[in-house]
Amino acid sequence: MESTVLILLAVLLLIAIGIAAWAFTRRRRTQELRERFGPEYNRAVEAIGDQRRAEEELETRQERVERLNIRSLSPEERKRFAEAWHSTQALFVDDPSAAIKEADRLVTEVMRVRGYPVADFEQRAADISVDHPDVVSNYRGAHAIALANQRGEASTEDLRKAIVYYRALFEELLETGEREREEVLP
Repeated sequence: MESTVLILLAVLLLIAIGIAAWAFTRRRRTQELRERFGPEYNRAVEAIGDQRRAEEELETRQERVERLNIRSLSPEERKRFAEAWHSTQALFVDDPSAAIKEADRLVTEVMRVRGYPVADFEQRAADISVDHPDVVSNYRGAHAIALANQRGEASTEDLRKAIVYYRALFEELLETGEREREEVLP
């Protein structure tokens, strides 16, 4: 009888340890995803409506992007794109609508050259959220304004916001990755 009670207590202790380890792992996973994705984490949870499924989606995004061949721009490419962006901003003064179309095209082109698939906007935004979570909401906002612009429903103020949103992502995409390499070096 006494050995049966001890065995039962040992089994219960092992179950409790297992549950505690599972809860700790889950909390750590959530914290890591929140840190990695920033505001995109909350957006995903809200959009999906279930924290566990949202976390699975974010992990799937991360795995997908890790399989892509994302590269830094060469100095020449970066210079060429920076000059194109300056022209786009200058165009905004005379033709905001055309500037937004060009900004959207330019951001998509930088993404393509860096190695991001660009066929579908939602996939582009999901992929960008992995490496640039702080500006993906800007990208979504700019894209929504660009679509409204195509329908003739965007005000000049909306277009101004869109160019600012596009610029935030564009500047991040021009990064060469030097910061990441510096963190790895001793």
